[in-house]
Amino acid sequence: MRVVIAEDNVLLSAGLELLLNSQGFEVAAIAADAPGFLAAVETHRPDVTIVDVRLPPDFRDEGIRAAIQARRDHPGLPVLVLSQYVEPEYAGRLLADTRGGIGYLLKDRVSRIAEFTDALRRVAAGGTAMDPEVIAQLLAVRNDPVDGLTPREREVLALMAEGHDNAAIAQRLFITENAVHKHIGNVFLKFGLSVGDSGHRRVRAVLAYLRRHGGDPGPGA
Repeated sequence: MRVVIAEDNVLLSAGLELLLNSQGFEVAAIAADAPGFLAAVETHRPDVTIVDVRLPPDFRDEGIRAAIQARRDHPGLPVLVLSQYVEPEYAGRLLADTRGGIGYLLKDRVSRIAEFTDALRRVAAGGTAMDPEVIAQLLAVRNDPVDGLTPREREVLALMAEGHDNAAIAQRLFITENAVHKHIGNVFLKFGLSVGDSGHRRVRAVLAYLRRHGGDPGPGA
């Protein structure tokens, strides 16, 4: 599985390369800035990418903008974003494009090797991997429409958005899979989403929330 990394911190990028190579990935290229990342994606056509939110020269949102641009140029390109802090606005902008795998993790997750590599593989396969801290802050920004959910439905929503399947949610919450299925149906119903919608169902409730409160970057962002 070929990986392109956009990370300006030399120590972190070298550590990622060693880690991924030891876990069966192939690091095709490491870029220190947005133009380099876009060029590497064009050249190597990776199976998945890892992108820091903040890159040179201004260390603001260069990485997230590059990730969005790369997905425009290569629809469905899997992107796993790494960030030092929870930045809900940036997470929302990336999540607004539901084509292809998407992940958003805090950098301290990298040290949890099994968790990190599992998230990367899930994103590469077209799934989602959302950091629990990111989801918590996304849901805490505004109460509407989340305030219409029961406490259990909120728990299920957070775990759905992290990318967990029904069995994993049931195990974590100590409830049956049938109960999980019922809660998921209620979440989608309260957010006005079809339960039968096949495209990234596990994050669509979060997407609906973001779009109602300005999380969708819209054309030309």
